[in-house]
Amino acid sequence: MPHVFIILVAIMLLVTLLSFIVPSGEFERTELGTVNPDNFQFVDQADPISFQDFWSAIHVGFVNAGTIMGSLILCSGALGILNYTRALEAGVNKLNKATKGKSMITLVIFYIYFAAMNIMGIGEGAYPFFPIVTALVVSMGYDRLTAAGVIMFAATGGFACGMLNMFTTGISQQIVGLPMFSGMGFRFIVFIVLFTIGLVSIIRYASKIKKDPNKSYISEEYKADLAALDSKKSETESSSLEFTWRESVTLILFLVLIVWTAYGCLKLGFGLGQFAAYYIFYSVVIAAIYKINPNKYCQLFGQGAGQVLVAALAIGLAQSVMALLKQAQIMDTLVYYMGNALEGKSALITLLLIYLFVTAFNFLVVSGSGKAVMMMPIMSPLGKMLGINQQVMVLTYQLGDGLTNMLWPGGALVCCSLIGINYGDWLKMAWKTFALMIGSGYILVCIANAIGYGPF
Repeated sequence: MPHVFIILVAIMLLVTLLSFIVPSGEFERTELGTVNPDNFQFVDQADPISFQDFWSAIHVGFVNAGTIMGSLILCSGALGILNYTRALEAGVNKLNKATKGKSMITLVIFYIYFAAMNIMGIGEGAYPFFPIVTALVVSMGYDRLTAAGVIMFAATGGFACGMLNMFTTGISQQIVGLPMFSGMGFRFIVFIVLFTIGLVSIIRYASKIKKDPNKSYISEEYKADLAALDSKKSETESSSLEFTWRESVTLILFLVLIVWTAYGCLKLGFGLGQFAAYYIFYSVVIAAIYKINPNKYCQLFGQGAGQVLVAALAIGLAQSVMALLKQAQIMDTLVYYMGNALEGKSALITLLLIYLFVTAFNFLVVSGSGKAVMMMPIMSPLGKMLGINQQVMVLTYQLGDGLTNMLWPGGALVCCSLIGINYGDWLKMAWKTFALMIGSGYILVCIANAIGYGPF
């Protein structure tokens, strides 16, 4: 597979090409930014994408992604201090001893953690943990694709179910006039289904490669990692990984940090800026615990931040795609064509077409909240015309949006960069699981429609 940057630039070229094929258009927008589905007009392209615009979009994307990129770099720098202490490694080593070497239990714990984080729609807030968890999973004798599955399958199930996801469910329900986070009972069922599919998939894969490393999709790298682990076995069992009071306090404070930021996200309106602030403060505290001098602290912080630089740049390039889409004014046109295509269709066909359209549209527009603002004003009246419950329309949107975030390049490439895997290898390992999740998602939508899934 080409490098992540090449793939994202190729998508930018695709958008540029589409801008000369798809006519520009726009919906009338309210003061809140939502669209009026009854007022669409085609417009002349007043600002066609030029040679200079194409390359300038890279800078625009980096500026627009500044908050996410800055938070990722700062949090990763702070976690670089934690990584230096080896407290997490010592904790996992102690956990493995407590579970008598049953490392699969540790994988399940990590899986539950990432699923729980994404139930709340934290998304990018979990990025700094990817390299650390990947290193821990590899240290337990699994390959990097196992770590990718633990992180990305869990994130998919948690984010897509929408139980407490303000960015998809919350905004969509506000737009169509439903009570905030209503219908949580059925969404919990959705979560259990998606959670189970991902968990069973990763357990099967992890068990398979443990028995035969040649069955890994990255077998050569995996066997090299196993050989390196064997050579470090004595070091792992040495006193450098003893679980002392320092490790205990460090991990307890880390747990407090996770719980506090999660609470802040749900109740206090924390954004990525607050996340970064508390992670930096945490790193200063553990530096004091381990008596790391200021110069060493700064050096370690820079090293931790540097580990995610490629992923941060990929986030900026993904936003460059959005900048070109906005300039071309073709996003509204695509939504308008979808609305016309759905006229006169039955409820199940309408739900299928909406589901597939949102899934495909997610290839270009990664932002769940951005798509919700554009599409829900169209989907809502369509649902009313066909007698489809508004809650069902919201469910259709959130599943179409959430199930491919870790499959399409816009989201998956960033995660693959953080984990250190090739996007092509990830697709080989994950496509069947995603196909099952997407198929199950549509079945759940049909069940919701059949039972009259209502607002409560």
